[in-house]
Amino acid sequence: MPYHRGGDASSQADKLSGIVEESDLYEGFAPHVETSEIKTLDFYNLPKQTGKEPALRSYTEIQQLLQQGKKRDVKNILRENSWPINSPIRAQLWPMLCGQHQTKQQMLDGFYWEMVHQVFGTTELSEKPIMLPAFVDATHCLPYHLTSTGRAVADRIVNVLGYDCPDITYSPVLYPITSILLHFMSEEEAYICLAGLVGSKEKVFINQTKLQHEVTWKTVMQIAKKHTKSATSYFQRICPGLKLERIFMDWCWWILAGLPFQHLVRIMDCYFHEGIKVLYRVALVILNLFHKECQSNNEWSPDNIKNDIGNALIKFCKKIPVSPAKLLHAAFSIRGLSTQYISRIFIKTEMLLKSRSVLTSGSKQLIKSRSSDNLPTSQSQVNIQMMSHTLTIREGEKSPGHRAIAMGVYPIHNLKSQACKNEDLFTLWSWLPVRITMYQPVLLYTTEEHGCSLTTFYVRVEQHEPTLLMIKTCNNEVFGAYCSSRWFERNVKDDKGQRQAYFGTGETFLFSLYPERAKYPWVGIEGDKDLGHSSELFMAADSKMITIGGGEGQAIWMDENIRFGKTDSCKTFNNPPLCPSGDFEIRVLEVYGFVGI
Repeated sequence: MPYHRGGDASSQADKLSGIVEESDLYEGFAPHVETSEIKTLDFYNLPKQTGKEPALRSYTEIQQLLQQGKKRDVKNILRENSWPINSPIRAQLWPMLCGQHQTKQQMLDGFYWEMVHQVFGTTELSEKPIMLPAFVDATHCLPYHLTSTGRAVADRIVNVLGYDCPDITYSPVLYPITSILLHFMSEEEAYICLAGLVGSKEKVFINQTKLQHEVTWKTVMQIAKKHTKSATSYFQRICPGLKLERIFMDWCWWILAGLPFQHLVRIMDCYFHEGIKVLYRVALVILNLFHKECQSNNEWSPDNIKNDIGNALIKFCKKIPVSPAKLLHAAFSIRGLSTQYISRIFIKTEMLLKSRSVLTSGSKQLIKSRSSDNLPTSQSQVNIQMMSHTLTIREGEKSPGHRAIAMGVYPIHNLKSQACKNEDLFTLWSWLPVRITMYQPVLLYTTEEHGCSLTTFYVRVEQHEPTLLMIKTCNNEVFGAYCSSRWFERNVKDDKGQRQAYFGTGETFLFSLYPERAKYPWVGIEGDKDLGHSSELFMAADSKMITIGGGEGQAIWMDENIRFGKTDSCKTFNNPPLCPSGDFEIRVLEVYGFVGI
């Protein structure tokens, strides 16, 4: 059963309201931690800079800032406040930071223990070893300083999480993160924290599939080639027979298996708020530090490390020559490493891997993509027929020129050819990302039913990701866009507190179904060369308009009344105007989401 921290609630709050001098080194740790193993390194004993050190911020102060929505201020505090490794602040700080990412409804009291009982038949901790889920990497079940009881608790948590989240198929870092959490909180608290991290939609914390895992280390490698050129070139040069990939495949273990626990805890302070980008930054600093040591320390000479750079890096991290504060300061001083930049690299890498997967799977995969397996279910097709007011043949539209298409669906009474219906549906469905075709479409917004207002559009659509936006003009042209990101991101602010003008990712694409049938993907999908800012203007919106695509023109622009629009060529998609006249009057706009995402 869960343990509860001793002491009156008010006295606990007083203790956490500010950092006090601690006589007991192990004050902040949970009971299932072997505190005698924890060593405090000498970094805190180094001569400090002259001048009065600012007081460490309290839990209450950070809580108030989060409640006020001042996440940037919280970010700066977490980066700058070097709380001691044993500080009791983390017992409340970490659950609060993880909890802000929770997308599901708040767990009811006792939910975790009910789950434990369902999985194991009892809430008593078994003395026998528990078989771990398949997504766990047995070689990296790092317990850090947990006791045998603490390790059994960690085993139980990951089992329950696997039971509750069956979509997790490969997640080697999940167990180490569980262990770290358990150093400062109870079993139930740790589970709730993990659920928040795993379920996060806005930020990535924990990879949950082999594809995500591979995309992540390849993203780190691409970033390193740009931001640590000297280091990556050096390692490639001294190991000409070793592919650079072999070094970066283990990048996360430099941090999780290599760094002293004292450093790891401070990194987690920031990670639980900002996400995996914190680990990216730390990995780059580790590379640079190791490179410098290789040039000045014989222990890391080329002859000593060239046969096993991976283990050499982890060994170096175990006795890293900088304090946690200096490590984080260097990490957050790297310029040009914005969340948007990282996201672009990640998406591009993911798309490349998926494309290769489809190509290498041969004709069997291509045949499958054209079969009915990945199409909307028959009921969904019927539902779309019943709901769609936009891209279907309407009464009185007799000529071929009036055959507008909505996801290839026609009202039955107007169908002249079943084959034509399937062909159009196959076409649009084959253009969608493979993972999206596994979900069923649902109509979120249509001007016919919900009115012509951007305000209503945002209310009904903005929290969905992705969306399929389709327009039928008064001249019966049919075109639209697959929009990869939520329209809510128009409100998201950057690190400077400014709203971003454009958002979205390289999965966004344009399409035309009538009079021309064509798909216009992002121009950056074809190569790694930098095409400039204008090639990445995917989506933009405010209270007056919606825009998709930019750079010397806007591919789709609509006004606030969703009545008039225009279409031009643009650099983001290298598309022609999607209707001959360029300007158009909207007859109907429909937006579809996908159930289950």
